[in-house]
Amino acid sequence: MCIRKSTIYIMLLTLLLAGCNSKEKEARERFGLAKKMYEQNDLFAARNEIDSIRLKYPGEVKILKDALGLMRQVELKELDRNIAYCDSLLPILQEEVKELSKNFILEKDTIYQEIGKYVWKQQTVERNIERNYIRCNVSEDGVMHLESVYFGSRPINHTGIKVSLKDGIFAETASIPYDGGMNYRFEDLGNTTEIVTYKGENGVDAVKFIYANEKERIRVDYTGGRAYTIYMADADKKALAATYDLATVLSDIDTLVREREKAVKRKAYLENKLNREE
Repeated sequence: MCIRKSTIYIMLLTLLLAGCNSKEKEARERFGLAKKMYEQNDLFAARNEIDSIRLKYPGEVKILKDALGLMRQVELKELDRNIAYCDSLLPILQEEVKELSKNFILEKDTIYQEIGKYVWKQQTVERNIERNYIRCNVSEDGVMHLESVYFGSRPINHTGIKVSLKDGIFAETASIPYDGGMNYRFEDLGNTTEIVTYKGENGVDAVKFIYANEKERIRVDYTGGRAYTIYMADADKKALAATYDLATVLSDIDTLVREREKAVKRKAYLENKLNREE
């Protein structure tokens, strides 16, 4: 039996169209499922379903367009959740800051500084003149600063510190070369003062070590220059522990504020997109 070429062509076309209709039907069903998940606030599952539609049905342009619109609506709901989460948590953390900062002074020159710093009351400069000690402070956005202060008749030119216990366990700061800023020195009446500041990550290992061993006797070796050693005063360990606690909460607040700002901007962008497409 002979079958004409035109008949074969029609049969192939019919099969192709049937396959296309089948794919369109599958894609539409998957889209319906994604929409149902969105309406039930199962946003993670809705995202996964929409991603599957994009991967499996790249030729279904109309459905892909609908899926894009749904994905934007999913993201809007997620952003609303994030904003609500930030709004609920921020007042709680701000109350914690009020409580934790009672023994601190906020030093801030409102003319020149956008961000001030919290200093433990017993560690203000005027209370610790001509003293060798370790001090710290935290900026309003939660960045902690550890400082090693040296005072003596001759310079030691230190660039860092090593903190240790009698069993040999230790931690170190980064080495901060002399720059007149983060590593600062001056002479007055024949005496030398050196102040090295370890900001954030540069001092974090030493900070965490002191925090974890507040009740222990902590040796401090000034490093990078002439050898010099002190033992950290209990009052200074207490100040560091309190500062670290405050820094943790302030850092959490800063993160939440930034995340909220990003979410609000993204939400405005998506709403504008969806309004234009309506």
